[in-house]
Amino acid sequence: MVSPTPVRHAVVVEDDADIRGLLVLVLEQLDFVVTEAPDGLSGVEAVRRTNAELVTLDINLPDIDGMEVCRRLREFSDAYILMLTARADEIDRLNGLDTGADDYINKPFSPKELQARIRALFRRARTPAPAAEDTGQSDELARAAVVQQSLLPRETVRLDGYDVAGAFRPSRSVGGDFYDWYQTRDGMHLTFADAMGKGMGAALIAATVRAVMRSVADTPEIDAAFGSASATITSDLDQSGSFVTMFHARLDSASGTLSYIDAGHGLALHVPAEGEARRLVSAGPPVGILEDQLWPASELELEPGDSLVIVSDGVLDAHASLDEFQRNVEKVARSGATSDDVCAALLELAPASTAEDDVTAVVVRRKPNAAL
Repeated sequence: MVSPTPVRHAVVVEDDADIRGLLVLVLEQLDFVVTEAPDGLSGVEAVRRTNAELVTLDINLPDIDGMEVCRRLREFSDAYILMLTARADEIDRLNGLDTGADDYINKPFSPKELQARIRALFRRARTPAPAAEDTGQSDELARAAVVQQSLLPRETVRLDGYDVAGAFRPSRSVGGDFYDWYQTRDGMHLTFADAMGKGMGAALIAATVRAVMRSVADTPEIDAAFGSASATITSDLDQSGSFVTMFHARLDSASGTLSYIDAGHGLALHVPAEGEARRLVSAGPPVGILEDQLWPASELELEPGDSLVIVSDGVLDAHASLDEFQRNVEKVARSGATSDDVCAALLELAPASTAEDDVTAVVVRRKPNAAL
């Protein structure tokens, strides 16, 4: 008989209803039972009532501020407390974490970064031995793994002046990671996505996303194509209570212009031949969070020697901080002779022996001798 998984409780203390809803979805994907609190006093009472193991705590609340909430919680609770803030002066105050909080994250936040921070907090505690897995669950994971592998592109991108590669390593639990690409008359289209959840459910959502994104390939403008696809995807996600983070891009190979939309993914980096790498900022929340959401498109120029590097949160999870993650990804991107080499090294940043999630990487490098 399989031992039941221990129930973990979390409390979300946040006055903004949209952000609170996003936080609830993110935590439920980590298998927390979540209680919502729109102000500080009700948050303190919710933690006391549920004996929560985790609290996400906004600083700016309508009654007492988050600092005071944190102080009161520490009088009776040893829950992990993750503070959320949107102001630089508050970040300065939190840097020392003198409030009793365990970590902080600034708004707007990436759901993947938030989940990575939470996993890191809970890794500090003793990890219980994994429960035995029944045959039915093993069969479902095997079927999900087959679906997930079938989503990866079979064709190789062969663009003059470019070196394109991808790599994927599934976790034992099988998630919703996938990447897809195909050549076009002008260059290539690329999608990198993660359907939140595990097992067959996440794999089937990922399959739907891939099919829908391919169906809008002929729509001329990337923002119109993404908007149409996201509307279709959101209607399917409503039934599952899930959401999908996505990075979608279109490359004009002759000019090196890359048009892209980042919907809550936040783990794509532009690594120039000269100068520091920069993380491409999300244009909005994941698909499936808000109805009628629009995501503006952005552009960057891939000059000769530049690389676009996209990774999944399995790589982020292996790092103690976002800064460390970005430094290591940039170092790997500059050290590999080919995009295949870089992808292999990126997966090694999250060793299979310790990784808790799928690990995926895609690299698009414009060769140094490419003509301007």
